[in-house]
Amino acid sequence: MASDGGWYYVSGKETTGPVTRSELLSALPGAGGSKTLVWGPGVPEWTEAHHVAALGVGATGPVAPPAAPTKTRRSDEIDYELFGDDMQFVEITLDPGEVVIAEAGGMMYMTDGIEMQTVFGDPSKNQGFFGKLFDAGKRMITGESLFLTTFGAMGQKRERVAFASPYPGKIIPMHLDELGGELICQKDAFLCAARGVHIGIAFQRKILTGLFGGEGFILQRLTGDGLAFVHAGGTIHRIDLDSGEVLRIDTGCLVALQPSVDYDIQMSKGIKNAIFGGEGLFLATLRGPGAVWLQSLPFTRLAGRVLANIKPGGGKGEGSVLGGFATMFKSR
Repeated sequence: MASDGGWYYVSGKETTGPVTRSELLSALPGAGGSKTLVWGPGVPEWTEAHHVAALGVGATGPVAPPAAPTKTRRSDEIDYELFGDDMQFVEITLDPGEVVIAEAGGMMYMTDGIEMQTVFGDPSKNQGFFGKLFDAGKRMITGESLFLTTFGAMGQKRERVAFASPYPGKIIPMHLDELGGELICQKDAFLCAARGVHIGIAFQRKILTGLFGGEGFILQRLTGDGLAFVHAGGTIHRIDLDSGEVLRIDTGCLVALQPSVDYDIQMSKGIKNAIFGGEGLFLATLRGPGAVWLQSLPFTRLAGRVLANIKPGGGKGEGSVLGGFATMFKSR
């Protein structure tokens, strides 16, 4: 019976074994049928069951299966810590040789062993001059700088570098390998990422979405298997939409979404709602499946409130009606 044992098979993402030949044959229908990957006596590597001529021929007993193939990570694995509440910054710790990519002007501080370089195009891609020029041109279309900055630990010890959010809000760590390898975000949301994450652009294919979506035709596309950080205003809220589930939001409140989410713009129902509702003529409609991230305080809303309270002459409209009289007497 020793030659009858030592079989292994893969069901879903789990490896089961050792089992006997008869147990394996009984498990095949539920594990995936004749295309189930098996390994055992006389089978030198993982093979689909229908390719195994005679199960149970060869080895004399159970042996350990070969190690499952491991996926090679392309991005650097960086460590981080978030500080603060409403005005956050992220401190990233780099092992020797690791590099983080950031938008120009986002660095807060760095230790002495960090080497900073300003680069043209996407530093995560191995490309020639024209490729870099094309990537830089795409960044210019999104309103970002032509250049990115890299921060690398080039010495023999771990180093630290920190990046700060440019306005009140939160910094969100995005593990792209856990999000399907791709994320779409508003064009000014990207803060920094591990080397290996590509920063590109995503065009809106629908005319209304492009014209009234709050961010125009172009959003940022982050791809890769590493860690990226995005920032947004106020409090950040993640919502996971089921297939077919619909969410309607203010166009400026969208921070990021997975590419599986359908993003569209629809006019508010009812003329009174559209004109006097205070929410604008259009709302964004998100249809699952997938995750979306929303911000409670878009920067445009914050800036609009500040500008609305500044008088054209440069004075401040503070206090009650008497404040106007005080300003009048002060000018005499």
